[in-house]
Amino acid sequence: MAMADQPAGKSFRLSMLLYDTRYRSMTIQIIMLAAFIAGVAWLLDNMYANLAAANKNPDFTFLSAPAGYDINQRLVEYTSQSTNARAWLVGLLNTLLVAFLGCIIATVIGISVGVLRLSKNWIVARLMTVYIEIFRNVPVLLWIAFLNAILSETLPQPKDFKGEDAEATMSLWNTVIISNRGVFIPEPVFLSGSAIMLYVFIASIVAIFAFGRWASKDQETTGRILPTFWIKLAILIVPTLIVYFVMGQPVDWILPAFEGRGAFDANGEPYTKGIFRIDADSGINIRRSLIALCLALSLYTAAFIAEAVRAGIMAINKGQSEAAGALGLRQNRVMSLVVLPQALRVIIPPLISQYLNLTKNSSLAIAVGYMDVTGTLGGITLNQTGRALECILLLMITYLTISLSISMVMNIYNNSVKLKER
Repeated sequence: MAMADQPAGKSFRLSMLLYDTRYRSMTIQIIMLAAFIAGVAWLLDNMYANLAAANKNPDFTFLSAPAGYDINQRLVEYTSQSTNARAWLVGLLNTLLVAFLGCIIATVIGISVGVLRLSKNWIVARLMTVYIEIFRNVPVLLWIAFLNAILSETLPQPKDFKGEDAEATMSLWNTVIISNRGVFIPEPVFLSGSAIMLYVFIASIVAIFAFGRWASKDQETTGRILPTFWIKLAILIVPTLIVYFVMGQPVDWILPAFEGRGAFDANGEPYTKGIFRIDADSGINIRRSLIALCLALSLYTAAFIAEAVRAGIMAINKGQSEAAGALGLRQNRVMSLVVLPQALRVIIPPLISQYLNLTKNSSLAIAVGYMDVTGTLGGITLNQTGRALECILLLMITYLTISLSISMVMNIYNNSVKLKER
């Protein structure tokens, strides 16, 4: 039986750490922490002893050795003679690219589907229900493979663009090639004066956020609703376009093109040798594997986000929307100004989990040949160097850092939208 709290002024005794309620909980926590640290230390010591016995002491010098393999999709310069650390960086950037694009696309689709599932139109609501049930009840790996096969079989091959009677043509005024090898878009070449245009573009983005904050405060004080979307779009585009023409068009473009027999080079001369194919050095290639992976992860995750959105909207009392409707607000205004801002407090916590799931599911990219950090550091580098422990440890730290960063950013946003009480 626990003793009562000791009277004030009585000297401290060691027995109070167990029998005094003021100290007992802290004593138990310290003991558990010490036991945990001792257990981890024992495991690490045992691991190092076994590795030393097998002559496999941890060594990370392999990161400075040449990688010896190519990476088909990369955001920074890389060759087969680059180091394994460089390959790790390229794979990491590829993972971040998929995570960033996937989270944005999944959020847009998820919110739209979640709202439409509550539509009074029976057909629309049922179609959204079918979409959600189909995507979230089939493993995401199968969706990745399925969409990759769809793109491979339905999009035209390079040979379909050949000749006057070609079955396929380039898109957007002959500036984009959409094929089963990927989507080739123009590649920008920055000339003298392009830095000024970049600074203006960054300033426009800052101005958009500043205008958004001002518009929100103005709406709260005056009730005036401005067409913020079109104003923000003008702030983003107009200043940059003005500087672009004033500076004499400091950005040039390398357009995608074909090479080989039946194609023409940059001077208009026909190629007479080689197989007809897309010129790998012309334009930016958004590979089919990247498109399939982003689409599959986005559509799969959006099904779960849609359910979180639906739950958040249904958590708001119907009297809120009825009162807004009685004031004369249109249905879309009721949803964007009254319902969704309150529903965010319910939506964001599960939304964080879905972002983390999407990021970790991107490790399935190797199924379609997309070289993310799992395919580089945890795949080819591991197999070539034989440093399984080091590679897996670095891979775990990489995903842990990414996940904790996403959680931190989303928790900051969650705190900003939570209900402020007096």
